[in-house]
Amino acid sequence: MAKTKIEWTATPMPDGSALPGYTFNPWTGCTKVSPACDHCYAEAWAKRSGTVQWGNSPRRRTTETYWRQPLKWNREAAAAGRRRRVFCASLADVFDNRADSVWRCDLWDLIAQTPHLDWLLLTKRPQNILSMLPDPETGVKPWGRGWPNVWLGTTVENQEEAVRRIPHLCKVPAAVRFLSCEPLLGPIDIRSACEFPGRDYGEVVIDWVICGGESGPGARPMHPDWTRNLRDQCDAAGVPFFFKQWGEWREFDNGGATEEVYDEAIDRVLAAAVRPAFVTQDARFFQNSDDVPIDTPARLIERVGKKAAGAMLDGREHRAFPDQHLSSV
Repeated sequence: MAKTKIEWTATPMPDGSALPGYTFNPWTGCTKVSPACDHCYAEAWAKRSGTVQWGNSPRRRTTETYWRQPLKWNREAAAAGRRRRVFCASLADVFDNRADSVWRCDLWDLIAQTPHLDWLLLTKRPQNILSMLPDPETGVKPWGRGWPNVWLGTTVENQEEAVRRIPHLCKVPAAVRFLSCEPLLGPIDIRSACEFPGRDYGEVVIDWVICGGESGPGARPMHPDWTRNLRDQCDAAGVPFFFKQWGEWREFDNGGATEEVYDEAIDRVLAAAVRPAFVTQDARFFQNSDDVPIDTPARLIERVGKKAAGAMLDGREHRAFPDQHLSSV
C-alpha cells in the first residue's frame, strides 16, 4: 500500500513520462452499497489476507508506522519540486459512516501536514462529505472553498448512481471534483445528473472524468458506445477525460471491412476458441446471438483479458488530467 500502478494517480512529466502515485489507507474495511461493488477487489483482498472482515464488521486502523509514510512522501515531493498524488483509500471509504470519526480527524490532520501531496479522495458515499469535512475545532484550518491539495471524487457506474451521487459531490466546494466511471456498467448523461434546484451544468463543475471497464473474475462487459459518449460529453464541456482500460472485454474490430466481410468475420469469431458475447445499450448481456431479442441492437465483444484489451479508444489513448499546473509545487 505505497507506490501504485493505478494510472490515474500518476504525475505527468514534461518529457512524456509519469511519476507513479501512491495509495494510502487510513483504515481497511467497507460495506457494499451499489452494483459497482459486486466484484470488489478490496473485498477479495480482505478474504485472502484475513486482515479485516468485510461488510458491517468493525473497520481496522492501519499502523502508526504506515501513517508516517505520507510525511516522507511530502518531504521528497518538496525537495524535488514536483507534486505527487495519493489515492485515499483503495481498501476503504474515507466517508464511511461506520469508520471511527477520530480516525478521520487524524486523516485530515495528516493531509494538512502534507501540502505537496494531492490527495484524491474517492467515495461511493458523497452524501456524507459535507458532514465529515475537517472541523476547525480540532485545530486544522477551515475547509472554506476547499483545501488546495484535496480532490474529491465519487464513483458513478450507471445513470442511476450518477443521478444519486453527482449532486451531492457538486454541493461540496473543492479544488478538483472528479468522477470515476469504473466499472462503467451503463450509459451516463452527466448533464442530466447535474441538474438539481438552483444549479445548472455551467455552475456545477466536474473537473475530471475517469472511465474504465471491469476486470477480474466475473467481469461485466462495457458497451463501447457508453465510453465514446462520455468522451464526447467531456470534449463538449472542456473536461479532461481519462480512459483507463477496456477491462476483460473489448469491442470486436472488423478492420473497416464491408458488411458482407464483417458478417463472415463474426461467424469466425463465434466459432473460434475465444469468448464472444453481445452487449446492448441498456446493459443487457448475452452469450449467444440467438438469445438477443429481435430488433434489439447489440454489439459484438470478446473476452481477451485486461492486458490484451488494453486502453486504446478509436485508435488512441485518452489520458488527460486536470490542469497541469496542479502538478507543480
